[in-house]
Amino acid sequence: MDTNLTIHEKYMKEAIKQAKKAYALGEVPIGCVIVHDKKIIARGYNRRNTDKSTLAHAEVAAIRKASKKLGDWRLEDCSLYVTLEPCQMCAGAIVQARISEVIMGSMNPKAGCGGSILNILEMPEFNHQVRVVRGVLEEECSDMLTTFFKELRVRNKERKAKRQCED
Repeated sequence: MDTNLTIHEKYMKEAIKQAKKAYALGEVPIGCVIVHDKKIIARGYNRRNTDKSTLAHAEVAAIRKASKKLGDWRLEDCSLYVTLEPCQMCAGAIVQARISEVIMGSMNPKAGCGGSILNILEMPEFNHQVRVVRGVLEEECSDMLTTFFKELRVRNKERKAKRQCED
């Protein structure tokens, strides 16, 4: 591991590895790791299309695994690293799990609930607030998503053209 990396960058690199697994499946490349006592205890990546499930987000998968590993639904001393700002479902799950800290790669201006559209993670009205760090390896996380969606648009255009030729 590069000694010039910060601790946040080190773990975000691991979340990026998870996002690449989603990418390889043709899923939106979002990856997540959960850290407890300086060790990764859970990993997850987006599998919504693969699993045919709305709930198959990277964060939800990792929270499930971390809870099982620790034997508790409370993940109070854990940090969650995710390549894309959590949606409303994942932000709610993070608050419910009592995760201490969320470290995000890129922001999600269309659906993010860690500061873009809403900030569920830091709402004082809830009984738990999460410390949030934004923009860790943001360019790398963002570039992967941009590339994925560019490729998806090309694939969709090719499929449409092929269907038109067949008709």
